[in-house]
Amino acid sequence: MIQSMTGYGKSVAEFQGKKIHAEIKSLNSKALDMATRIAPLYREKEMEIRQLIQKELERGKVEFSLWVEKNDATNAAPINGALVTEYFRQMQALSEQLGLDASNQRNTASDWMRVLVRMPDVTLRTEVEELTDEEWTVAQRVVEEAVENLVNFRKQEGKALAKKFQEKIDNITALLASIEPYEQGRVEKIRQRIVDTLEQQIGSDYDKNRLEQELIYYIEKLDISEEKQRLSNHLRYFIETMNEGRGQGKKLGFIAQEMGREINTTGSKSNQAEMQNIVVRMKDELEQIKEQVLNVM
Repeated sequence: MIQSMTGYGKSVAEFQGKKIHAEIKSLNSKALDMATRIAPLYREKEMEIRQLIQKELERGKVEFSLWVEKNDATNAAPINGALVTEYFRQMQALSEQLGLDASNQRNTASDWMRVLVRMPDVTLRTEVEELTDEEWTVAQRVVEEAVENLVNFRKQEGKALAKKFQEKIDNITALLASIEPYEQGRVEKIRQRIVDTLEQQIGSDYDKNRLEQELIYYIEKLDISEEKQRLSNHLRYFIETMNEGRGQGKKLGFIAQEMGREINTTGSKSNQAEMQNIVVRMKDELEQIKEQVLNVM
């Protein structure tokens, strides 16, 4: 069954006090157009992530994000106790040098701490995180689940598209069949109109054999039997292709173009208002198919 190129998926998992999030969404595009935002810790795995996404999605404008949410305890930056002690020692020495009596300035412990924590590099995080195999196993599964959820979303959208296509194809098929009664009766109408014109212009003295020859030539130019047969084949092929599986969007687009050619030719050969009205309705149904085919992967 076909898949839509529109979809959304997300996943989350916990690992050692932090949450790993993956989010992916896609829209229609002629090829795979991927944009990624990956947390620095996992950036070394970007190519692997891209290959995983490309394998499953094939087409579409894809936006992917992978980030980490840390709890307060894990995210707290460590305090450099040695640096704070050195700042305090220097501040005391400076007070003595300037003749300031810190004990008489109402400098409580909380006052000192408010000053010290604002000093440079007191809460500077200096350690560098490294991605372990255990964490990557968890993160990779998060990515896979997000992509899987997007694919499931695409499949659901694909079912809705398939239902819509089937409805439109059935409508065109019914409209094509409705042309036949007008087609059968128009030969006699054409013949009678020509005969009436000839009798009005030159009377009954005209070459009836020549008339038959010209009439046959004229009717052959207006014959739409081949167009009807080719259009029927395209309608059937569209349904067969749609049921082949995913990745049929471009092929369905080509078939829709061929259907349009046959409908247009039928319209150009239709010399009756009723037939032309039917052709207009077929074009309307086909335009709706073409619009939705753009969303098929």
